[in-house]
Amino acid sequence: MIYNHITYPLSELDLRMVKCVPQGGNWKNISLDIPSKRLEQIRKSGGRTTLYGRLSWGKPSFTVTTYFNRPGNGTYIHPVQNRVISAREAARLQSFTDDFRFFGTKGSLCIQIGNAVPPLLAYSIATKIKKVTNTKNVIDLFCGAGGLSKGFEWAGYNIIAANDNYKFACQTFRANHPDTTLIEGDITKKEVKDELFKAIQGKKIDIIIGGPPCQGFSHAGKRLVDDPRNFLFKEFVEIVKTIKPKVILLENVEGILTMNDGKSFESIKDNFKELGYKLQGKKLHAVRYGVPQKRKRVVMIGLLEGDPDSCYPEEILQDDQYLTVKDAISNLPPILVNGGADTLDLVIKPESNFQKLLTGEITPKEFVGALNKSA
Repeated sequence: MIYNHITYPLSELDLRMVKCVPQGGNWKNISLDIPSKRLEQIRKSGGRTTLYGRLSWGKPSFTVTTYFNRPGNGTYIHPVQNRVISAREAARLQSFTDDFRFFGTKGSLCIQIGNAVPPLLAYSIATKIKKVTNTKNVIDLFCGAGGLSKGFEWAGYNIIAANDNYKFACQTFRANHPDTTLIEGDITKKEVKDELFKAIQGKKIDIIIGGPPCQGFSHAGKRLVDDPRNFLFKEFVEIVKTIKPKVILLENVEGILTMNDGKSFESIKDNFKELGYKLQGKKLHAVRYGVPQKRKRVVMIGLLEGDPDSCYPEEILQDDQYLTVKDAISNLPPILVNGGADTLDLVIKPESNFQKLLTGEITPKEFVGALNKSA
């Protein structure tokens, strides 16, 4: 089954602009006689070259964000079809397998897919952590649709419990992680935390993973948990304090390491140092782990014992070896603007090893093994 192969509407004006952009092109290729206030502003200010961009078959995609339904917000135009990419195409660029079905409104699919950690990147991280720490049971906080959980699951971990407060993401997580107890609700509320602790009662939790929002990072010289905008980060810290797992993993935006001249990251480290954890943070480039997308995120790993540096996976691919948009989506059936279907019962032949992974013909372990041999 192919799920969520649906695309988004374009205005008549947007469609005219899309038709002007060649493969690999952007707003600079749009005809000057097409009336657009936004284009006028972009031309005056010299906007990013990714705006109104069309993907190239022979290159990885740029970062898939929560705005992939809008051509003017990034490089989301299909390489050859005059439309933005479908939800399934975006999910493939994120390395979600075809049997991973997203639920909710069309708009919510953008949020769920754009905010997700690529499962294949998570798999590489989880595989290395497992090898170094001999751990087994996981809690996923702020789990979203479950990209991070899926990667850990591929690596052989048990996702014992998870939590999120976004109803559509919770619906998706439940459908794709049937063996995990999902606690839906605001983690700042006592009854939600109590339900989470009840779900793990009697089970040894080795790792807590997640991506808590940290909006207050810009305040220099202030303890991170004292900033009222960091209440969700504080909850992550408090749950770690209560459970005391061997390993913690947080993912965040790539700028977190240098934000505020590095003071923000030092504050994060201090919060976990008080609990006995040695924490390290590194920027990982998903495209170097087999994901056909130039997505950079910071992954922070903390250990009660040992060196967290030893838990980061080695990069597999270099610049001239990256997987491409063609590797990811070339065999999906063509659709029109605002077309497609939420469920398609089709037999499609994989045209790349990556597509074999997505259709279940090979396992993540076999896929990464083949990447290592070819690198």
